[in-house]
Amino acid sequence: MEFKAAQQDMRTGYFGGAPGMLVSGLVWLLAGVVGLLVSQQASVLTLFVGGMAIHPLGSVLAKLLGRSGTHTPGNPLLPLALETTILLFIGLFLAFSMLQINNQYFYPVMLLIIGGRYLMFSSLYGMRSYWVIGGLLAASGAACFVLDAEFIVGTFVGGVIEVLGAALIFNSARREAPL
Repeated sequence: MEFKAAQQDMRTGYFGGAPGMLVSGLVWLLAGVVGLLVSQQASVLTLFVGGMAIHPLGSVLAKLLGRSGTHTPGNPLLPLALETTILLFIGLFLAFSMLQINNQYFYPVMLLIIGGRYLMFSSLYGMRSYWVIGGLLAASGAACFVLDAEFIVGTFVGGVIEVLGAALIFNSARREAPL
């Protein structure tokens, strides 16, 4: 499978990644609400547990929207998808370490990591919009550091960026391969 065909396969099967991004954005927003209503620890746990559900729920949503929710076996981009997940686990370790040092740094680190991961999704899906979304997430994480934002601010910033980004990608992917 050639590179462009592999990207097309990923875009088609996963609806450009929009279902997963939408689920992720909703998880970020839920973590924010939990942080406001319950506790910071519950917020972090919500992001962690919800984060584990992003891929399965995104795949189910893609299927409900008429896509396969998977890729063709042997797609050469699968290793890149797995490598971005390893980067995410490294980022989680860093974010949890920062949580022990200064809890306000947890969500900025997560925004930076997720932003960096989305930059790689540009190669995975062949969509430059991931550069914009990844850049916005990373810049937001950096801004939360610089502005010394309250603990919960990053959850809402990340959630809004991802929900809006998912809408952008849904629109783009639907135009490319209508349902």
